[in-house]
Amino acid sequence: MLVEREDQLSALLEFKNNAAAGRGSIALVNGEAGIGKTSLLNEFRNRICTDIRLYWSGCDALFTPKPLGPIHEIAHSLPSDIREMLREGDDSATLFSALVNELESKASVVVIEDVHWADFSTLDYLAYLGKRISLLPTLLVLSFRSDEVVGDHPLRNVIGNLPQSNLRRLKLEPLSENGVRALCVGGQLDSEKIYSVSQGNPFFVTEIISAGADSFDDIPASVKDAVTARLSRLGVGEQKFLETISVLPGAVPQEILRPLFGEDGETFAMACVGRKLLLQDVNGSLKFRHELARLATLARLTSSEQKIIHQNILSAFNDAGIDPGIDQRVHHASGAMDGALVLEIAPDAARKAAVGGAHREAAAHYATALDFIDQADPELAASLYEGWAYEAGLADRIDDEVIDARKHALTLWRVLKRPDKVGENLRWLSRLHWYRGESAKAQRYADEAVRILETVEPSGEQAMAYSLRSQLHMLNDRMDEAVEWGEKALSVAERFENLEAKIHALNNIGTAKIFRGNAGGVEQMRESLALAIEAGLHEHAARVYTNLSEYAVEFRDFGLAEEVMSEGIAFDTEHDLVSWTHYLVGRQAQLRVEQGRLHDAETIARGVLNLPQLTLLMKLPALTTLGRARVRMGENDAGDILGEALKDAVATDELQYVIPVRFCLIEHAWLKNESERAVRELKFLHKIGASNMHNWHRGEVAVWSSRLGVNVGNAFSGNTPEPHALELNGDHNAAAAAWREIGAPFSAVMTELFSTDPDVSRLSACVKRCRTMDARAGEAKAREIALQCGLGDKLPARRRGPYNASRSHPLGLTKKEQEVLHLICEGENNIAIAEKLSRSKKTIEHHSSSIFRKMNVENRMEAMLRVQNEPWLLKR
Repeated sequence: MLVEREDQLSALLEFKNNAAAGRGSIALVNGEAGIGKTSLLNEFRNRICTDIRLYWSGCDALFTPKPLGPIHEIAHSLPSDIREMLREGDDSATLFSALVNELESKASVVVIEDVHWADFSTLDYLAYLGKRISLLPTLLVLSFRSDEVVGDHPLRNVIGNLPQSNLRRLKLEPLSENGVRALCVGGQLDSEKIYSVSQGNPFFVTEIISAGADSFDDIPASVKDAVTARLSRLGVGEQKFLETISVLPGAVPQEILRPLFGEDGETFAMACVGRKLLLQDVNGSLKFRHELARLATLARLTSSEQKIIHQNILSAFNDAGIDPGIDQRVHHASGAMDGALVLEIAPDAARKAAVGGAHREAAAHYATALDFIDQADPELAASLYEGWAYEAGLADRIDDEVIDARKHALTLWRVLKRPDKVGENLRWLSRLHWYRGESAKAQRYADEAVRILETVEPSGEQAMAYSLRSQLHMLNDRMDEAVEWGEKALSVAERFENLEAKIHALNNIGTAKIFRGNAGGVEQMRESLALAIEAGLHEHAARVYTNLSEYAVEFRDFGLAEEVMSEGIAFDTEHDLVSWTHYLVGRQAQLRVEQGRLHDAETIARGVLNLPQLTLLMKLPALTTLGRARVRMGENDAGDILGEALKDAVATDELQYVIPVRFCLIEHAWLKNESERAVRELKFLHKIGASNMHNWHRGEVAVWSSRLGVNVGNAFSGNTPEPHALELNGDHNAAAAAWREIGAPFSAVMTELFSTDPDVSRLSACVKRCRTMDARAGEAKAREIALQCGLGDKLPARRRGPYNASRSHPLGLTKKEQEVLHLICEGENNIAIAEKLSRSKKTIEHHSSSIFRKMNVENRMEAMLRVQNEPWLLKR
């Protein structure tokens, strides 16, 4: 009997009808344990017509849940090619794409219960599906306990990143007194007393009613007492039956009843089903009516009793010839405290999980094996420490415990006299410390790894160690050393056919070369990119896009920057490389500020910084760019923003972040007439030294030194870019023209403001150009210079009131295209959009094509994904 759930049921049925009409949505059914989520969903299932597909599954409370457990549960309903992918453990991107394509073919309802227990691969799938839901004829229903999804629970992050416009939260509240009274109709118990004891929790209410207490004082006050009261009415055999199967999370296969209970097993099962203590599905598998009932039953057992039952269950599976899956076997082996079996199968379970991209589950399996590390021989123990550290690191866990595991492995390999393994773990320690921003330790471990690996025969591990050292040199602007070590890595990688090391080294070499003015490095980066894409090494490809984009902006090749950034953001978005996307979009903001599109730069940068869970490296380009944009717009918060950016940049100890912030601070100080502060910031750059900078940075140091009257000799004068060289030679007109030719209008204005011939026409042009950009700080400086020269009244009149900035869309979409994009992201098709905007279908198709071209996407789905990663694209 469903009580006080009519509104939620009506909402689910409405969402189902929307899915049948092609408009997808997500329903989050949540509430405390026992609140009636499953009862609501079962009633919903009864109301669903046969004209829509139904996929129904749930998550189990295993110690380490099976990767993609809910998908495996419905595998029998999926096409053979997807079942094959699940069996073979194909990469998640391919599998997820196939699952979404299947949902596109027909209207569907997908229900996954208890997602608070979901494995991380399932959570990744839900995030993937959720981003695409509005364009699918699909209702996705997720149920979970709201009282468990708190703090840093991973489901919170998934829910937070789901498209809110297609999301409905259906929170179930406790029953009212009237609701409890309705459930008690026909009984002899006092509904007010039951309400007082249960506080309206439906499960507690039904358990109390089922317990049938003889007096009000006997009414159980907790679910454990309620379940105990019900079990006490059963025979000893039925009690033992329920206690035994309570150790099994999820469904209990009928085939193990005889090995566990003999001929009485089926009798016990039918009795418990008849008493409505258990449910039985169409396959004969048994399940407790509610997880709370299973847990309460399990709580009756002592730890020693649970250990014996786990042992019996393992034997029963073997006797019945059933393979419950390696995840279940690890679960029961651990519960049975069978260390030998855990050490035998947990590493295999971890490797299988890792193949499918379930790195957190892989780490959990290794952690289970580590619980029995005292029973492992030294080589196995070292491998377990390595495996856990690797998988935990991939799962974004780079803490002291992971580093300690690597050190444990290192110590064991030293004892076993395996220098190859010692060198490999030293390399990993270097990487871990680099990710933590501890560059000195990273360099030390990298050097030690190379030293150790050079004492043994060359190998693929040696190639990766060389390439890591190359990368560290490149990140710290020691480009000659980066090329030298990169070429050594490339030579060894090709000899041993280590493709990953080759891709990594080509990227390092190419990046180092182009940042020292050798354009040939671009071809090596493009080769690295092509190899990475062909091999499916998506993060390596993303790294090429990032490095090449940074070069294009820093070296003022804005045409190349537009091309590579557009391709890179589309690639990162397509492959759900969220962290790489945010970093690259931050670089796009940097491009916009150099192009004088200050408001676009501000919008993009703030959009990135407002996203949740950014690491320091992910946010730095956007933060620095926001500071520079606010400086040029003359905003009062510019100094605070740059102060934060400098603190973060210094924390990385990488010059690629420190130098740009110092330039911003110099510009800000000069525009604020704080020349002494500008000189102090400039001297920090002098200390860094010309040899640690690319030629555009050297030229900028030389120009600012000239402007501020600081003598730097010849250290920064070599191979200076044309605009800088022209200004240093005193030809400010030509220098400004060169900046405008490049497409950097504010740099042109700055050059003209330092001219020794500040005539009216020049300063008036500066004012007009600054107005176009809304660069109020530049305009104020031009007026100040004019006033000092007695020309203040000759310039264009000041504007009254607020500035009206040129508000172009960051990607150049027209207002009508922005309206169309809004409707596309709401799941509307071209016919519906045409009706809403009173345009022809053909006109909307033209708008859509233009939108896709400007966004560098192929279709509506990809456009929607870009908007979800870059929400500011809809806020113009």
